[in-house]
Parts: sequence; structure tokens; C-alpha cells
Amino acid sequence: MSAEEPGPEHTAVRVALWRALHLLADAPPHVVEDEVGLRIADPGEGWRERPDMDVDATRRTRASIVARARFVEDLVEELAEQGVRQYVVLGAGLDTFAQRRAADAGRLGLRVFEVDRPGPQAWKRQRLAALGLDVPAWLRFVPVDFEGDWWGRLAAAGLDPAAPAVVASAGVTMYLSEDDVSATFRLVAGLAPGSTFVTTFLRPVEDVEPEQQAQLRVAMEGARAAGTPFVSFYRPGPLIALAREAGFREARHVSAADLEKRYFTDRTDGLRPSRGEELLVATV
Repeated sequence: MSAEEPGPEHTAVRVALWRALHLLADAPPHVVEDEVGLRIADPGEGWRERPDMDVDATRRTRASIVARARFVEDLVEELAEQGVRQYVVLGAGLDTFAQRRAADAGRLGLRVFEVDRPGPQAWKRQRLAALGLDVPAWLRFVPVDFEGDWWGRLAAAGLDPAAPAVVASAGVTMYLSEDDVSATFRLVAGLAPGSTFVTTFLRPVEDVEPEQQAQLRVAMEGARAAGTPFVSFYRPGPLIALAREAGFREARHVSAADLEKRYFTDRTDGLRPSRGEELLVATV
């Protein structure tokens, strides 16, 4: 899909549907309650029959998806309570924080910047309008070409580099070369002290639970066939080193086990996240 072609990214739709599937197929308590993404995606009545929506086969994948979303939003709220007022969502896709957490964002005085390619972002704005979901004044849409000066576009949209921010990038690093990952790290590390970067990363296939490895390989083949291959896999140590080399003061790994302990401890249905995708939190 070119930057000019309107329409959602297939991966963004899939994530939105997995979040909805969690709400519909998994027992409460739900890690994230998000039906707004499903409404935006508007996939049609048969969406639950899609092969990638198989309830059993995708159990651990959707657990990872909702866990990463909850972790990021908890972190944003925690930092906002400490005075951070800027929240940047890189590769926002069908993120629904601004719709679901509008009262919290207003209470905390947040400015939210959704950064994405022009075509998908324009499509999302059209869907929001069609659903009667108003865009609050504190939400800024920033259409960018990620191969150009997207950081400059973010500043032009009102990001204050002299004030701390939390920057989130979920489901992006696997599509970037190590040079591109390093460049993004350096940009964020140049923000004001007190800023935080939270990003997900894919682990190598051999690090993933044996029962999940075939599914990851299928995802890799699908991404390659779609022209968006996975090019970067990391183990925590080297990624932490990359973050520190980029200028972050501290960096820590948030494992699937950490997420399980935090959000899934009392569950009786066995739902838990996979090691396939984990998180890095780096601070300026």
C-alpha cells in the first residue's frame, strides 16, 4: 500500500480484531476492553471465521497483544500522574486510547500525537467521523512518510522537545533494520530529561515457546508475501545495549513472564502471553 492509498494496514486491522476477540471470547476480567477498534475496522459479520481469528490457535498471541496495550497505557497514566503531558504513538494504526480513555486524558492534561502514514491515517479519520466519534482538541494526527523527516513533522504538529514525553512504538521494530531502530532510539533519546520510550520487539523464533514457533513462522511468511517482511529480531541484552548506545540513561526489559505476573496471575483459563513479543522501556 502506498502512502497515498487510503485504507487501513492489514496488521493494524488484525490487532484491532484480536483485541475485540479477547473481549468476546475470553472470560473476564479482561486485560483491555476495546470494542472501538472493531467498530473502526468494520470487518463485516464473518470476521470471526477468519483463519487468523481462530480462538484456540491465537490464544497466546492475543494475550500478548492486549498485555502490551495495557502495559503501555498503564505506563502513560503513571507518567502523566508524575507530570508528563505529551504522549506520542508511533505507527498508531487503529489505536483507540484517545476514544476509550478520553476522560483520563482530559483529567491528566495530556496531548496525544498519533503518528502514521497519510493513507491509513486519513482512512481512520474518515471512520471516526462516520461513527460520530469527535476528535478532541488535545489529539493531534500527524501524517508522515517514515522515510522522510517525520520527526520534523511531529515537532511542527506541536510536540515540545523541551518538555518530557512518553513515546510508544508497538509492533513496529520487526519491520525496521537495526540502523533504523538505532536512528529512532537516538531521536527519542534526544527528548527532554524525564522522557520515556516503550517499544515492543520480536524475539528469534528459537526463543519462542515450541508450540508457538509454527505460528510465528506463518506470520513471517505472510508478512513477506505482503511485501512487509520481518527484518529484525532481538534478544533483550543486545537491544538494551543499543538503547544505551543511543543515549538513554536507563533501559529495562519487560518479559512475557513479567506481563503474566502483572495481568494474568488470577486467571483460571490458562490465558497468558507468549515470549514471541516482549517490551523494552528506556528513559532519558
